[in-house]
Amino acid sequence: MLNTLISGLQIVLTPSTFILIFLGTVVGVIFGAMPGVSASMAVALALPFAYPMNGVVAIAFLCSVYCASITGGGITAILFKIPGTPSSAPTTFDGYPMAQRGEAGKALGYSLVASAVGGLIAAFCMAIVSKPLAAVALKFGPGELFAVAFLGLSVLTCLDNGNLIKTILSGLLGLFLATIGMDPQTGVARFTWGSNTLLSGVEMIPVMIGLFAVTEVLKQTAKRDKKDDKGSGMDGQMDYKTTIPSVKEFFAVKWVMLRSSILGTIVGILPGAGATIASFLSYTVEKKISKHADQFGTGIADGIVASEAANNAATGGAMVPLLALGIPGGNAAAIMMSALVLKGVQMGPLLVQNQPDYLSSVFGSMLITNIIMVFVSLAIAKVFAKILAIPYSILGPVIVMLATIGSYALKNNTGDVVLMMFAGIVGYLFVKLGYSAAALVLGLVLGIMCEENLRRAYQIGAGSWNEAIFTKPIAMVLLLVCAAMLLFPVVKPLFAKKKAE
Repeated sequence: MLNTLISGLQIVLTPSTFILIFLGTVVGVIFGAMPGVSASMAVALALPFAYPMNGVVAIAFLCSVYCASITGGGITAILFKIPGTPSSAPTTFDGYPMAQRGEAGKALGYSLVASAVGGLIAAFCMAIVSKPLAAVALKFGPGELFAVAFLGLSVLTCLDNGNLIKTILSGLLGLFLATIGMDPQTGVARFTWGSNTLLSGVEMIPVMIGLFAVTEVLKQTAKRDKKDDKGSGMDGQMDYKTTIPSVKEFFAVKWVMLRSSILGTIVGILPGAGATIASFLSYTVEKKISKHADQFGTGIADGIVASEAANNAATGGAMVPLLALGIPGGNAAAIMMSALVLKGVQMGPLLVQNQPDYLSSVFGSMLITNIIMVFVSLAIAKVFAKILAIPYSILGPVIVMLATIGSYALKNNTGDVVLMMFAGIVGYLFVKLGYSAAALVLGLVLGIMCEENLRRAYQIGAGSWNEAIFTKPIAMVLLLVCAAMLLFPVVKPLFAKKKAE
């Protein structure tokens, strides 16, 4: 551990490498804050600049872009209710309400501190337990990965306790949307209704931008029909200055930060799970165990910390299987792996033993990036926060324009723009009718992972569900936890009624 730390700092603190990491952090935060640019897209856009670099320096640079982009996604999630990255969607649940109360600066402060702490904890976990945790990750086959995805779906019961049926229906609609497009195994078109745009499936980013950004613009526009146009809806009391939480406030959420960071690291290690599942799962776990569960969704610091600590910790977790096994833990890690392979690096279990500089480089890069990005994000967030002073008659159309650009830039396809606008209208109807946009997004995100792994497990089990799922100890434990989470909201009132009698 100490040797890895010293070696990593020696690599990243050389002037040329440090400058590259600093630039990667700036680029990552900006890309992450831009609607429609996911963390994997940010890494892909930075990839051409990494080709001329030495392999050790290249992975340090790409790692800085990856970590910083996850953090940048929380800025627009809090200020505009536009998740810059899919993993920042849960941040909107409490970050945006806090901003509406005139505490945008404090919300951003919690977000940045939680991001840095989560990333640092994940970096140390990666350096200490890469090999043991990677060995555990190898035990996760299709059946276990299906159980992990289903565990993520079980959080539907916690997203909105007041409208449980409507929340579950919203999640089921998301699962249906995930089945649209080409069948991943047979190549047969499903539910495309002759549309070429839908052949590649319902893209998550345009739907997410529509459900969060366009819906919020429609809500604010309707609200302002009944009152004067006074800024962006914060009643002129917006706190533009990003403030780091005080020591007292920091200690009040220390356990939330620690739990979320550890959970995010573990989820990040699982191949294919990623930061989005980590943030949703962490938010739900904290809501379950919190003494202030009824305040989640109203602008509580615990919700911001849970989401941001977990999704940043997942970045470190995703690097564990990449470095120790040559298995990318997510899309961004897969892009990094392709860059290293092009440079002739032999990925696999022997990489850490034969070329330990790569582990040291990633470790050092994550340490430096998670410190630098706090100061970089403070400066960038200050610029974004000032935008809120613009009258909403101007700001609303600007947000829609940015959302349109983000959706179109995904594949340079106008069909994604239409999809975004349609999702915005559906999201507005969801608000009026009491359905859950977050549940729909969660179903869409996890639906593909659920289907692919369940079908793969069924085929490996030679058509036997017993061989595919029920004889797998890890899968069965996870499914039992899922069942408990799904049944808890139904059983809890019965116990409460019995106790009252």
